[in-house]
Amino acid sequence: MNFVVCISREGYGDFSTDDLTLGRLYEVQAPVDDHGMIRVVDDSGEDYLYPRDFFEVVEVQQHTAKRLHELLAA
Repeated sequence: MNFVVCISREGYGDFSTDDLTLGRLYEVQAPVDDHGMIRVVDDSGEDYLYPRDFFEVVEVQQHTAKRLHELLAA
């Protein structure tokens, strides 16, 4: 399980970022694709692709990752 924190929502024109919160932790749903996009479940509760540049990877211990996964899925 990989986690990222949102550090930006700017610089991509008309790209909708209404469902991202700066400083919030998100679980990565799929690896970065060939276009530099990352899939996360955003604040709407749905998974969407966002530019990788919007996020910074957060390293967490395995037991913490498991708990975070459970909490974010609830």
